[in-house]
Amino acid sequence: MAIAMKVEQRAGATKGDLRKLRISGQVPGIVYGRSLQDASQVSVCEKELSALLRSHPNAVLELDVPSAGKHSVMVSDVQRDSLTGKLLHVDFHQINMNEAVKANVRIEAIGDSTGVREGGILSLVLHELEVQCLPSDIPEIVEVDVSELEIGGSLTVSDLQLPQGVEAKSDPQLVVVTVLAPQKELSEAEAEAQDAELQEAESRSEEANHEEIATST
Repeated sequence: MAIAMKVEQRAGATKGDLRKLRISGQVPGIVYGRSLQDASQVSVCEKELSALLRSHPNAVLELDVPSAGKHSVMVSDVQRDSLTGKLLHVDFHQINMNEAVKANVRIEAIGDSTGVREGGILSLVLHELEVQCLPSDIPEIVEVDVSELEIGGSLTVSDLQLPQGVEAKSDPQLVVVTVLAPQKELSEAEAEAQDAELQEAESRSEEANHEEIATST
């Protein structure tokens, strides 16, 4: 079910106009869509948008755009201040509820790992998974069951159990989660090798995500 979000039309686009808007507690935004003749410049309450991004970042929204009527949209891009994290700008993209969309969904490890019970350290390497499905089928999170994961074991994207109708678009071989041996039992050389292996896995995950973002834009 779509979440109704109130937006207001805005006209000013100068730096001064945008600064005043942000000081007033509003975030400037743009609504794009195939049925919109022109991109609509809007503003939205910063507190409301922040709460939405924390709880339902992939939610389907119903925006009542003053100049264009009601439309089903999703947040497609958010700009934040690099130092404070304050919201600076948001893009909304019109969607068709009968057409598949791509979204990045948070990954959450569940279960009591065998390896952790034996003293291992659980490390979540991939924190988000890119999926493709109908807007109404986008999961809030993707769970990865680590119950059977032993020390030295790992699970990849291909091991994830996704809901029906949801397809993973991330590289199937990307490591999602692994259980590292306890550091105290490793020699210095083994510890360095383990750190290097983990950094390499994280690097591959980041590179793959960057490539996917580049190809989807």
